This record gives sequence, structure tokens and C-alpha cells, in this order.
Amino acid sequence: HMVRKFEAAGVAAVCIEDKLFPKVNSFIPGRQDLASIAEFVGKIMAAKNAQRDPDFMVIARTEALVAGWGQEEALKRARAYARAGADAILIHNKESSVEPIREFMRAWDSEVPVVVVPTTYPQVTIAELEAMGIKMVIYANQGLRAAVRAMQEVYAKILQSGTTSGVESRLEGMKTLFHLQGMDRMKKEEKVFLRDRESDTHAVILAAGAHLQSSSMAALTREIPIAMLDVNGKSLLKRQVETLHIAGIRRITVVTGYRGDAIQIEGAEVVPNPAWETTGEMESLLCAENTGTEDERTLVIYGDILFDIDALRRILQSDSDITLLVDRGYDSRTASNGKRLDLVKVAETPTKSRRYLSTKGPERVVKIGKTLQRDEADFEFTGLALFSPSGRKKLLERYRNLSALGSRKPFHEAESVRKASLTDVLQELIDSGERVECVEVTSGWLEIHSFEDYQLACKMIAS
Repeated sequence: HMVRKFEAAGVAAVCIEDKLFPKVNSFIPGRQDLASIAEFVGKIMAAKNAQRDPDFMVIARTEALVAGWGQEEALKRARAYARAGADAILIHNKESSVEPIREFMRAWDSEVPVVVVPTTYPQVTIAELEAMGIKMVIYANQGLRAAVRAMQEVYAKILQSGTTSGVESRLEGMKTLFHLQGMDRMKKEEKVFLRDRESDTHAVILAAGAHLQSSSMAALTREIPIAMLDVNGKSLLKRQVETLHIAGIRRITVVTGYRGDAIQIEGAEVVPNPAWETTGEMESLLCAENTGTEDERTLVIYGDILFDIDALRRILQSDSDITLLVDRGYDSRTASNGKRLDLVKVAETPTKSRRYLSTKGPERVVKIGKTLQRDEADFEFTGLALFSPSGRKKLLERYRNLSALGSRKPFHEAESVRKASLTDVLQELIDSGERVECVEVTSGWLEIHSFEDYQLACKMIAS
């Protein structure tokens, strides 16, 4: 198991020693128990039989001299290990003199190369070891010991002076540390291999509206926008951003308007819509146009929506140009909230049932908006819409064309095209022949429009 793991990691050689478990370091006085020759020979053969790379080396280390068992035992063990297939023999010694190593090498009569670790006899040179016939030298702990000494001195200086200014010249730069970690290579490989759909998605949260239509919420939103409402210890906006982060979406833009100065959020870029009072959702979406990149998908989210990770992942799975997340169970929750809903009708009326299977692919939307009658609609739009780069371009171009014409389309509650909602322009696209699709959920989201909605959201988060 060990050999296969190390080979897979790119390790060139492994050194195993003939100590009994649990091993005690060779330089600690006391117990230095050795395994039997037969047991250790079995380990060597198992390691060699497991290897797949012919260049992988198994180095057999004998602790006979460390344990005080003498040269004869060390040679007997080393020869047995060589016959078992070890690629090299490491003869260890904790004496301050190199003489035990020299004596071993005079008696060594095998072509298997010998390795040493000159920790306790540092006076010996590589040239001297090479003259004895040694083929490899391991400086096993000099780097670690040097690092410990340096750290003790540096931290002592910091403690004494109360600042790092006096030791900065002794410190390696962070760039070198990142280079040693392989960070540059990792970043290059991320660009090639981590181009997943979530990391290539830009979320735009439309939080510019005043949301003062509901009398039950007016007092709560007089000083703050609805996105900053506290929902069990976190603002609604923070909960949205955290859920997006969990899904792997890192580029997030929040478009603000009403009480925009009250919006405080980490992990997202904040862009104002200075004309929020006289414009609609589409104008807010235009404000965020330059915060993304041309090759990203765009996920549009209403600022008064609480959603969970499962609902979010449902829409993120879509590969369509324009996808809406819709709820098939809207009838059961909207009788008393007092708001006209963005309803959706699809080409093929779904089977109305308390239960359903979400095995179907996206369905084609034929109508959407607040003017759709409830008995005509199949779903409610949740406030989450996903656009491919092409879909986003079509949406914004359609809005710009309408604005340039100065058209006074009969949008719901829109005094002009600049007051147009997202669903108004989506219907324009549908009417012009563009394909708009939807995926269904029956739970996982909640719009906070009334105080009852707010109470329910807090209760759901707490449960």
C-alpha cells in the first residue's frame, strides 16, 4: 500500500528501517528494539513486489549499530536485505566518529550501494565518504534544525522590540513561499482544468427597489433596503451571497438604489443605480453590465428573495440560453400576500399533482408577467434567471432597442420603457421568437414581500 501511494505521488525512493513498532528515534537513549531478519526481509520483498515503476528504489536501513548489536549483526542483516532485493542499504550510526562506517565499508562485499546519514559525525566530508565507497549521503535534519534556530531568533527579536521591522531583512518574501508551494503552476492549471460552469457564472443581485408598497413592511424598510433585513442574525443579502459562494459562484455584483448607503456586504461588488426611482429592473441590470466578462453566464437574482442551495443548483444545471426558475406550487402560498405575481405559462401544460418527478428537461415559456391570470398560469417566477453569454446579449439588446425607439409598450405599471421589469423584456423576447425556458421547483425559495413573509423566513432559518 505504501509503495503504490508513494509511486502515485511521484516519489522516487522510500527508506524503511528494521525497528520494531512503535519506533523510537535513533538518537534517543533507551529502547532500540529491532525486528527479526525474517520479518524485515518479508517487508522488503513485499515492497519490491508491489512496485510498478522499475526506477523506484527501496532502501533498507539497518539500525544494528544504533542498537549496539555490533558490526557482525549489521553486516549479516545488510547482506540479507540485499539478497531480498533492496536497491540500497543504509547503515546508520549515532557515534560521533565515522570509524564504525569505515569499518562496515571495509567488510561490505556486495554491489548493492550503501547510504549514510552523517548527523552525529558532521566532520566527515563527502570526498571522504566517496573514497570509502558510499554512494549516497542524506542530510536528514540540518534544514529543519536551521529553520528552528532561525525562528527562535526572529521571534525573540520581535518579542523584544515589539515590531517586525528589525527582522524583515532576514525573512524570505511571500513570493518565494508561493513559488515553493507550486502556486504559479496551480493557478495556470486552474485556468485549464477548473473552468466549471459555476466559476464561470456572474451573479447580479437587483436590490435597487424601495419595496415600500407593502404597508406591513414600510416601517421596517424606512431606513434600510429590504436586502439588509436581519434574517436570524444575518442580512438577507448576506444569506444570498453565502449561498452563491457555497455553489462556487465568486463573482457577485449587487445593484443598489433605495438606501444604498446602508448596504454593507463582503464578497460582492456594489454598483449603484443612481436613477433607481425613475427606472426599473432592466436599467439596474445595465448598471452591472461592465462588472462581468463576455464569456460568463449571468445569474440574475431579485434582492428580496431567500433561496437555498438546492434551488440554486437546479437552475445552474441548465445549458439553455435563457432559463427561469419557476415554482409549480404557487397556488398554496399566495392567497393573502397582496402582491401581483410574476406568473408563467408554458407550451405544454404540466400535470397538476401534489407530487411530481423532476426528470423532464427545461420547458418552453410562452407567457410571463404580472398581467397573466392565475387560472391561465402554470408556475410562478421565483426571481432567479440564468442567461448564457448569448442570452444576456439578446436580453440587453432588446431592451436597448426598445429604449432607442422611445416605445411606450403596454408594460405592467411601466410609465416608459426605462421602467421595464425583467419579465417585461423577457415577454418581448418570447414574442419575437426567442426561446425562453424554465426549470421547476416546489420549494427552496421565499419572497419577502409582507411582514408575514418576513416572519416565515426567520422561522424557517431558525428551524
